[in-house]
Amino acid sequence: MAHAPDPTLPIRTIKTEPAQSFSDAAAAVARLEALYKQSITFLAENFARVLDGGAPGTRFRAFYPEIRVTTTSFAKADSRLSFGHVSGPGTYSTTITRPDLFHDYLVQQIGLLMKNHSVPVSVGMSQTPIPLHFALAGQPDLTVPHDGMLEFHLRDVFDVPDLSTTNDDIVNGAAYTHPDGSGPLSPFTAQRVDYSLARLAHYTATDPQHFQNHVIFTNYQFYIDEFETIARAALADPASGYTAFVGPGNAQITDAGAPLAPAPRLPQMPTYHLKRPGGAGITLVNIGIGPSNAKTATDHIAVLRPHAWLMLGHCAGLRNSQSLGDFVLAHAYLREDHVLDDDLPIWVPIPALAEIQIALQEAVAEVTRLEGFELKRIMRTGTVATIDNRNWELRDQSGPVQRLSQSRAIALDMESATIAANGFRFRVPYGTLLCVSDKPLHGELKLPGMASEFYKTQVSRHLLIGIKAMERLREMPLERIHSRKLRSFDETAFL
Repeated sequence: MAHAPDPTLPIRTIKTEPAQSFSDAAAAVARLEALYKQSITFLAENFARVLDGGAPGTRFRAFYPEIRVTTTSFAKADSRLSFGHVSGPGTYSTTITRPDLFHDYLVQQIGLLMKNHSVPVSVGMSQTPIPLHFALAGQPDLTVPHDGMLEFHLRDVFDVPDLSTTNDDIVNGAAYTHPDGSGPLSPFTAQRVDYSLARLAHYTATDPQHFQNHVIFTNYQFYIDEFETIARAALADPASGYTAFVGPGNAQITDAGAPLAPAPRLPQMPTYHLKRPGGAGITLVNIGIGPSNAKTATDHIAVLRPHAWLMLGHCAGLRNSQSLGDFVLAHAYLREDHVLDDDLPIWVPIPALAEIQIALQEAVAEVTRLEGFELKRIMRTGTVATIDNRNWELRDQSGPVQRLSQSRAIALDMESATIAANGFRFRVPYGTLLCVSDKPLHGELKLPGMASEFYKTQVSRHLLIGIKAMERLREMPLERIHSRKLRSFDETAFL
């Protein structure tokens, strides 16, 4: 049974100043940054004292800053916009963490809110405590010890993560309101964001500030190797706009010929970032195999509010007309992965997004130099089935094969539907371009010799297609790529 904090201990905290009203987004974010720094400094300094001096006989508590806005008008904002406005009169709020990391995003979103409703925003301290673990996340010289390593219970003295404020109720559409009755202004609470930032650093071995707004997921290390080759060529070209390449362990190069220091050990999901000013570059994540990994990665990257994510991986081709190396552009998904069934019911359709589909098809045409009817020789558009059993071929095939045929599936993998479904759930534009690496229903299994040759010839252009698609999406206006298709009845104002 978890140890409850001692309710008799007095609580020491920062003197709370009245909330301030702002009509300038940049000034509002500067105030958020000052309040957040004040809170984490208070916790860090007192934690260091406690480590030196033992149990202090008091609790220390600091709070997340918050943004709050009230509108009394039923006037509609521009109906073409999917974000930047609240759905009706009322008070809306959100707690904020790491305003330094989210500076540009916050300035943009607060500015839209002010513009669309002609109201100021209020910035002050919330009533949500900052857990000590999250406050110290960016301070490597201070580490929170495990339970039992101190002479006192840590939770008697500091706040620890609280699952009641670390959940996906807002994005899951659970008719969420904050304890004070205000509606949500952002899709994630500050604790939920902090939780994912910590998990991202653990799984990818890169700090969150390196993540770019365009994320590619893959399931093979071959793509990582090719990504480094492409990144070095981009760094060598001053016209490319790319400025740095970052790998696990936060190793970074800006010179195309410089060595990239290897990480002491590779993390579970090796991640690399080809950076561009304003976060407009590309992040590549090797999520490994399986829907559970796909969900884990997207659960956490979603809090960074990327503008698009794509799955570039290998798949089993299900049609005899397909050949090894052919491309599959998913326009529908058969979800037999099951990892999201509790968050997103299986009856929810996951639509193809025209902006992503067009960008991918145009990129395939550019790289392969095939167009129109000729493009059909190497690319097929259709339903992709995602399953949670890698060795599905070893079971009685009559059931699975019938379902695959009835669904009109053309390819099968273990990640794509999960990534698309989580994109739908988190309102992150998504897409899938797979490459056929085997045809199990037709006797062409992925054997070592075949796989090596396949990887040698196909990985380079497959990844190049994904990068070119992302570069097309980068040039789109934000309101076009973040369209209304992914928004529900009562949406948060922030993307």
